[in-house]
Amino acid sequence: MSKNPNIKKVVIIGSGPIIIGQAAEFDYAGTQACRAIREEGVEVVLINSNPATIMTDKQIADKVYIEPLTVETIKKVIIKEKPDSILPTLGGQNALNLAVELEESGFLKEHNVTMIGTSADTIRMAEDRELFKEAMERIHQPCAESEIAEDLDRALQVAERIGYPVVVRPAYTLGGSGGGIAYDREQLISIASLGLHRSRVHQVLIERCISGWKEIEYEVMRDKNGNCITVCNMENFDPVGVHTGDSIVVAPCQTLADKETQMLRSAALDIITELGVEGGCNVQFALNPNSFEYCVIEVNPRVSRSSALASKATGYPIAKVASKIALGYTLDEIPNAITKKTYACFEPTLDYCVVKIPKWPFDKFQNAKRLLGTQMKATGEVMGIAPTFEGALMKSVRCLEVNMMSLIDKNLKGLSDDAIGERLHVVDDRRLFVLAEALRRGFTAKEIHDITKIDLWFLDKLVSIVNVEKALASEELDRALLFRAKDYGFLDETIAELSGKSIEEIRKLEDEWNIKPVYKMVDTCAAEFDAATPYYYSSYGSENESICQKDRKKVLVIGSGPIRIGQGIEFDFCSVHSVWALRDLGYETIIINNNPETVSTDFDIADKLYFEPLTPEDVLHVVQLEKPDGAVVQFGGQTAIKLAGAIEKMGIPILGTSFDSIDAAEDRERFDAILNECEIPRAAGRTVFTCAEALAAANELGYPVLVRPSYVLGGQGMHIAYSDEDVIEDIGAINQIAQEHPILVDKYIMGTEVEVDAVCDGIDSVIPGIMQHIERAGVHSGDSISVYPAVDVSKEMQDIIVEYTRRLAKALKVKGLLNIQFIVKDNQVYVIEANPRSSRTVPYISKVTDIPIVPLAVGTFFGKTLPEMGYEYGLQPEKELIAIKMPVFSFEKLYGADVNLGPEMKSTGEVLGVARTFDEAMIKAFYGAGTHMIKKGRVIITVKNSDKQEVLPIARGLYELGWTIYATAGTSDFLNDNGIPTIRTNKIGAGKPDILDVILSGKIDLVINTPSKGVAHNRDGYLIRRNAVEAGIPCLTSLDTANAFLTCAQHVETTQLSVIDITTVSSFLNFI
Repeated sequence: MSKNPNIKKVVIIGSGPIIIGQAAEFDYAGTQACRAIREEGVEVVLINSNPATIMTDKQIADKVYIEPLTVETIKKVIIKEKPDSILPTLGGQNALNLAVELEESGFLKEHNVTMIGTSADTIRMAEDRELFKEAMERIHQPCAESEIAEDLDRALQVAERIGYPVVVRPAYTLGGSGGGIAYDREQLISIASLGLHRSRVHQVLIERCISGWKEIEYEVMRDKNGNCITVCNMENFDPVGVHTGDSIVVAPCQTLADKETQMLRSAALDIITELGVEGGCNVQFALNPNSFEYCVIEVNPRVSRSSALASKATGYPIAKVASKIALGYTLDEIPNAITKKTYACFEPTLDYCVVKIPKWPFDKFQNAKRLLGTQMKATGEVMGIAPTFEGALMKSVRCLEVNMMSLIDKNLKGLSDDAIGERLHVVDDRRLFVLAEALRRGFTAKEIHDITKIDLWFLDKLVSIVNVEKALASEELDRALLFRAKDYGFLDETIAELSGKSIEEIRKLEDEWNIKPVYKMVDTCAAEFDAATPYYYSSYGSENESICQKDRKKVLVIGSGPIRIGQGIEFDFCSVHSVWALRDLGYETIIINNNPETVSTDFDIADKLYFEPLTPEDVLHVVQLEKPDGAVVQFGGQTAIKLAGAIEKMGIPILGTSFDSIDAAEDRERFDAILNECEIPRAAGRTVFTCAEALAAANELGYPVLVRPSYVLGGQGMHIAYSDEDVIEDIGAINQIAQEHPILVDKYIMGTEVEVDAVCDGIDSVIPGIMQHIERAGVHSGDSISVYPAVDVSKEMQDIIVEYTRRLAKALKVKGLLNIQFIVKDNQVYVIEANPRSSRTVPYISKVTDIPIVPLAVGTFFGKTLPEMGYEYGLQPEKELIAIKMPVFSFEKLYGADVNLGPEMKSTGEVLGVARTFDEAMIKAFYGAGTHMIKKGRVIITVKNSDKQEVLPIARGLYELGWTIYATAGTSDFLNDNGIPTIRTNKIGAGKPDILDVILSGKIDLVINTPSKGVAHNRDGYLIRRNAVEAGIPCLTSLDTANAFLTCAQHVETTQLSVIDITTVSSFLNFI
């Protein structure tokens, strides 16, 4: 029985903006699924609010709605498109919740839409804690003892009965949101009240805490005939108690005996059979390390973070197979896309080890708590593949881009042995390095195991790595030792440092002794069948499996590494498009990247994929084997740009803008000289190396000044300083990020910020559009709301911006992409900075103007001019639409991080609102970003003195709409004096109920708070903002954002929201 003939048009719900707990793995899965369904001749209608991903590109689906992910939107699209099916298992938790809601309300039935993939009953059985427990009891699968609580009193009673510590898990949430481990009554009250607030159905599960057990995951597939296979099993390096998204994960399991493996495999297959899952499914187990006792932690009846990892680890395309199953195929009818010979019912086998390490955002949030627990905090992940665990672990450590090339953390050197012993009890992002340091100092693996409960097998592997470090430092370097060090993943620079030789000497010995990496293939079948996959990892073994083709010119594309704040999925969009464009021009494409959750590392994007760390040495090895004719670095964010110099030294030409031009844009003095030559004004500034120089520069320029390091992305380490104290503090923070580059001090200009992405061919430039930021300069461009076209910038200023862009592109000799940020103030245009590479606005501006920016840039690398490719120089005509990009933050996951916006980027993702009018686009953007209560409600307004005059019209506007305003003394008096009644609340600690009690009471819909400098105020403001976020209340820290919100509140009653298919933008636009 093959494909279901009734399926002709499918709606796929995407996962929306990237947030902590729901990152790019769903875009990777969704993109693969859209392609798999379209190749079966079925029409795909995609709904996803995220403009940054390749998934919402018109090449991926037939119709693309970049619209807020709300029940209303999906209803409108279904009415307009009349699909016959809906597939909700590819968009993470969001999509499942929306689909279940549509099904329960009877809307799907009424419009004859069938849910394909996994049925609503299965989703409910897996997601509803009570139904799930009953299902497990029916098939005698053990769960941790637990009970549902719908209110706080019940939660406390249950915990008393089970005994502390207990785990709190809210129903229907993702990434452990709102959950945690409570060790006593106090903690339970705070965690459970938050969990009840976060859950869609207001229930939490209180369960026995089994932290310290092993956490094992099985990734399984099942079709409608009941055929089941396991794709992969994975084991967490960290025992139960750390969210699996924050754990180091190893595939396949390393520490299980055969009996345990078989026992859990049978259990996983029984569970998906009982639940009736059709497609991919992830089952998490806890296993008691001292007996064969185990219990089922949870089941996700959808594509998950682990399935992206399992796909990349085995080469088995889970999302593709799951979507074919949804169309009615069975596993024995779906060919394995990798071997092209076996079928999807063939279980993958691995002859290598894979290690995933999470990428955490703590470098951006110096004050956030770094502790890891049941609530996820990582923004992305990296993966290392090697024949041994040691090699895979060392590879993935250097993929993280945290200035560590091995397990040696120099910051731990100064700590005493006792301090290290104490650090072993702390579960945070640096624990791996603490374990290694403890072993170096003579702690035994057994002692460490007793404290951390990490399996002795893993600790013994760390011992072998530390022993190699010791041998390199103390023994004569012979061939055996050098080979072992390379096999374990040590870089030449680390070996040189430990052995006291130079890197050149080490490389000479490697040549002499013929120690070179060979590349092995990821083929799903341990080489039992010939595979057609071009997917490789390096190993110090014998036979090289990567055969070099000589028939076409080759281009190396450097990817962007792990997803982090400031360098997100946008760069993967650009990398993928550049590969497609190069392929269309007839080049062989080679990608090097190490991020398992993105589309660029999918097996069928490039002609060859090397899954390797992005360091000069790892790239050098690939270059020596492949000898490419050129390399592309402008699409991989700062990661790729940083490698430009090294690649040029290897004798490989950089395609497009040269390394010299990149340096001219980054180097303050060279860039200033170019601006003077072009007669383009910029804010006055100085380059300094010491704190004393910085203070002198700041006083000479006059406060406020902007202090930042050079060569960074996402405004890392950037601060606005208002006084000498601020400068001293800011320089201290910058020096933690390891600086050999100088520090820049600039006069801070407060104006409208405007951004331009241009494509340049060496003669002149094409500018697809000008984007204007709603928040004034000083808020990082990635964190501000951005509007296309620039509605408030006069024609005269726009002409100057275009002229400056064209001049700068010529002066910097740009070939390819150029992103420039300007400030417009008092009819004067200033340049803030120029970056000759792709930026985070490229995907969004490409989609709303329908100008293929990346393919045009690739064309310019090979000498094509823009007019030859069909575009006239200069600013392109504006489209008849307004597109508003709004940032999305993940503050609630980062305990202790401050919410206020500034020059350092903090958002993890973005959404888009597209419409005919500004108001409608803005309302859609707010809805898409999760701000729902727009009509009228209760607002807290507390602003610093200098903002009081400016907040007046905002407060008046909200009051006239019927909002109730709460404020503390200063703001309250000011508003009352100006005829706006407010409810006065106590300052923090000034008597009950104070402002925090009001926030936590659940009555407030919005907080407007502008941060003031100074310690005491700062603390109060910080507590207000932090508590608002913890309670899930939108918190606006910029009056420009508050103004935009007021505009929406004024028009939301009268605006009818339409839905727009972005693929029709060029012909513009048909509305409901």
